[in-house]
Amino acid sequence: MTVAYSPSHGLGEEQSIWFKLTPLLNQENPMQVLMALSDKYGGVIPINLKNQRIVLLSEPAHAERVLVSNADNYTKYFDGLRPIFGNSMITIDGALWQKIRTPQQAAFHPNMFEEYFPYLMSAIDSKMARWAEIAETGETVEMVEETWTLAAEMVCKALFDREMPFNPHFVFQQVKTYTDVMNHKSIRLKNQRGELVEMTAEETAKAMEVWHSIPDTVMGANVLEHREKTLLKMLEAAEADPDFPEFDHRQVIDEMKQYLWAGTETTALTLAWSLYLLSQHPEAMERIRAEAHAVCGDADPEWNQVQQLAYTRQVIQETMRLFPPIWALIRIAAGDDDIQGHKIKAGDKVVILTYIAHHSPKYWDDPEKFDPERFAPERAKKRVKYSYLPFAAGKRACIGGALSQIENTLALVQLLRRFTPEYAGPVPAKIHATVTFCPKGGLPFRIRPR
Repeated sequence: MTVAYSPSHGLGEEQSIWFKLTPLLNQENPMQVLMALSDKYGGVIPINLKNQRIVLLSEPAHAERVLVSNADNYTKYFDGLRPIFGNSMITIDGALWQKIRTPQQAAFHPNMFEEYFPYLMSAIDSKMARWAEIAETGETVEMVEETWTLAAEMVCKALFDREMPFNPHFVFQQVKTYTDVMNHKSIRLKNQRGELVEMTAEETAKAMEVWHSIPDTVMGANVLEHREKTLLKMLEAAEADPDFPEFDHRQVIDEMKQYLWAGTETTALTLAWSLYLLSQHPEAMERIRAEAHAVCGDADPEWNQVQQLAYTRQVIQETMRLFPPIWALIRIAAGDDDIQGHKIKAGDKVVILTYIAHHSPKYWDDPEKFDPERFAPERAKKRVKYSYLPFAAGKRACIGGALSQIENTLALVQLLRRFTPEYAGPVPAKIHATVTFCPKGGLPFRIRPR
């Protein structure tokens, strides 16, 4: 099927910051290039373009200024993905953002996590059943797709009180095609030359149509247990509030979209990168198994045991340092500012490079080494503030960060007790830094039973 690409989709637009940064990011090792530039220019890399300026910042003090102490001067930049998330909480700012966030916040209070626990475990059980079949066939799977489908089922069951009513592998492939920024730039350039862009399959051409149908599909699915305290119930209550006209049904749909993709992709990438690292460090994999046995014996974890899985949690934290899913935080300066002697002008796009802070020898001993122990309590106390930003910082910090870590801790423990995932790709894995920090070409794995 041949379809014309619509520039209104956003990511491939010439004004998109992702479009403009592709020459930097489309390198063999883009992070090494950015780290070298950061060293050369003292942590501040100004990029002057014909009609705008982009300033790349990489020091913890820069992050503190933009995200915390002068956060009101910096608005969030996420326009390129509005077609994915609509006007959800992650694509709006200011007073409206605060108003939209408030009725959702209770769903992510730690007191809610115990209620979610059996549904997270149920989703993991489903994944283990699939992996048992894969282990028998010996087939190779793409791990980010595997972990995304797990995260999506967790969201459906725990937050929405629904079985997952769609084929998650199909949806993953559709949406990933759209959110691949490099693909959009290629499409855009062909479009500018007057070429008709060919999508290789009808499913790909209809990626956005498929995606937009998902929230209604979830809402129409069979209810699991009619729980009163779920995120979906909170969204519906906000919609029903006559004093909250901004929160209409369209808002409910858009908020569901952000949880079904943004809330799952970061969790999925962290879990996939964790399994990659553990495949390269089998001693750490064995330590997770030993910890699980010491805490839980041969039984499944109970909720009151989750906090005792300290080393497993440290593996997740170290993974997010080495491979931060959100490797760059973009803001737009509303007014002029001064960041450690560097002038920021109104309208500048400011990019906080969390990856560089996470890999800086100024703040981390032997920063390229996989060392989960650096997140042990005594060592963590010595960490420079804002040198570690897995979930951003300040008022716009990720609402679901704590829940994501619980999800991944449980997933690692359960999956590794039954299986040995063996990485089957190039070492080191190649990087594909777009909106999120992805592996180039995916992470191929074979699943072996223990």
